[in-house]
Amino acid sequence: MLMPTMQDNLPMILDFNLEDTPRGTKRNYWLKIISDGFANPICIPVMVARGLKDGPVLGLTAAVHGNELNGIPVIQRLFNEVEIEELSGTIVGVPVVNVPSFIRKSRRFNDGVDLNHIMPGKESGNVSQVYAYRFIDRLVKHFDYLLDLHTASQGRVNSYYIRADMDHPVVNKLAMLQNADIIVHNPASDGTLRGAVAEMDIPAITLEVGNPNTFQKRLIRSGITGIHNVLCHLKMVDDEIEIPAKPTVLCKSSFWIYTDVGGLLTVWVDLREEVKKGQLIATIRDIFGHKIKDYLAPSDGIVIGKSVSPVNQTGGRILHLGIHK
Repeated sequence: MLMPTMQDNLPMILDFNLEDTPRGTKRNYWLKIISDGFANPICIPVMVARGLKDGPVLGLTAAVHGNELNGIPVIQRLFNEVEIEELSGTIVGVPVVNVPSFIRKSRRFNDGVDLNHIMPGKESGNVSQVYAYRFIDRLVKHFDYLLDLHTASQGRVNSYYIRADMDHPVVNKLAMLQNADIIVHNPASDGTLRGAVAEMDIPAITLEVGNPNTFQKRLIRSGITGIHNVLCHLKMVDDEIEIPAKPTVLCKSSFWIYTDVGGLLTVWVDLREEVKKGQLIATIRDIFGHKIKDYLAPSDGIVIGKSVSPVNQTGGRILHLGIHK
């Protein structure tokens, strides 16, 4: 007995066309990007909710790194909850961008490259560059706005924070609507998805929604709330913007603090903790338990993310420190 494939159950498309989805409907598609060594298609899942009325196209992307999972249920739940009859415009959700890495439970693409360092890719490049190029050319270029959902990488944890160019008024508003713990002013850099779409004049922010390789209910709810607020602001839904329970901390910049010796690392401070210059933040010990070095905060700031892996080589990360405005 032949079993149906994923393409048998859902239509496979070669390019995104808004008109493929009738007004007032939700549809799921497989967008072919490349082929594998058996000449089988490698497809990206695409979810589309098109309202009855005209409006903007809001893009939601997750799992650009294959082990960053919290954004997946954020997109799934949003599509389950949206009332299509009340929607103006279109929401396009991509729960997994980096399909080869997702299957392997890995951060990097299958050629070892960080996909979020090579955007917008190259039309005639290597395997990761072509994948990145076709993703943007066949889908992302159709967005009017983009919310790109990430998490911390392996061995580290994050608060719920936003990276955004706060000097851009539209981007600033998208960031403030997220009700995040922290916003870091971070102009879009070359190679990132956010940077690539900024070059295309598509306002975009990066949402850092917690930790890798897991689903975190509180942070998933927070991500849904932020997207809901954006839908309200863009007048895609007729509802009220939810006000944050506590003010978001705005940071003019941020940086990672690294070790200069190896050993077993203990980080003494918590996420979102305000630290003072000179405060003890971490200790390195040798394998026998003897202290090698204490690390002190180089300036006042707030803990955005930190390492949770005790095994630390020289040059390993300690914590991500945000500097207040």
